[in-house]
Amino acid sequence: MSGEIGALSTERSNPRTVDLDSLPVAELLRIMNAEDATVASAVAQAIADIAAAVELIVAARRRGGRLIYVGAGTSGRLGVLDAVECPPTFGTEAGEVIGLIAGGERAFVQAVEGAEDEPDRAAADLTAIDVGPADVVVALAASGRTPYAVGALDHARSVGASTVSVSCNRQALLTEHADVGIEIDTGPEVLTGSTRLKAGTAQKLVCNMLSTATMIRSGRVFGNLMVDMTPTNAKLVDRAHRIIAEATGVDATAAAALLKAADGHAKTAIVMELAGVDAATAQQRLSEANGFVRAAIRVAPH
Repeated sequence: MSGEIGALSTERSNPRTVDLDSLPVAELLRIMNAEDATVASAVAQAIADIAAAVELIVAARRRGGRLIYVGAGTSGRLGVLDAVECPPTFGTEAGEVIGLIAGGERAFVQAVEGAEDEPDRAAADLTAIDVGPADVVVALAASGRTPYAVGALDHARSVGASTVSVSCNRQALLTEHADVGIEIDTGPEVLTGSTRLKAGTAQKLVCNMLSTATMIRSGRVFGNLMVDMTPTNAKLVDRAHRIIAEATGVDATAAAALLKAADGHAKTAIVMELAGVDAATAQQRLSEANGFVRAAIRVAPH
């Protein structure tokens, strides 16, 4: 087992960083930065698979399913991070995007390293949230072979859920257990085996792509504006005003009045202004258009 793990590219020593401990700070930071700069191009090589995963997730949302991230350690934390940022960014309900981490919630702030070796724990965690055929489970593991992540995929498939894997090694075991396997070849880390670095960055980029593209395709975005965002503090209220102003061309005062009339929902306010209707009608149009602003504006009045 140790030999197999040692053969993974994420575990190999990086020949460009063997003198890391003897370098001046500025030089070691330049090397880190240069290594980080390779991550985006590595992700680009997997766009087709990422797109396929997005299509699975969009289809799941249309049938009332959830996006469920599962992982251990850094990978698990990245999934949780993406999940918890969806409600304020896209106005989703808390249960629409879920992040599960091996070892439970406490593992987010305190390492529970042994939990990753327990595939049955993943099955239990998914059973606890009643995962089923409508859902998509996205398992994250830099190594591509973490037992917790493999167990999550196997359980998800056994109950009919769609499955996606995200790994940072080629020919990953995880890919064999998923409907769509995303493999990002980030190569050896700056600090040997520390996959919180390039591999972690790659997984963060992929999670960003999965959730953002899914929400765009689900009508949660108008143009490049997050029109379903939840204005829960002064900064976000100001942002909502600016979103309305940019989308409609009105000034700041009018944008604030529209947001108030729309009960704090920027998307409703935008449809009100662009379609020339009241809040109730704007909401009805959005409902008929499945949340898509462009379609709601074109909906013919009854």
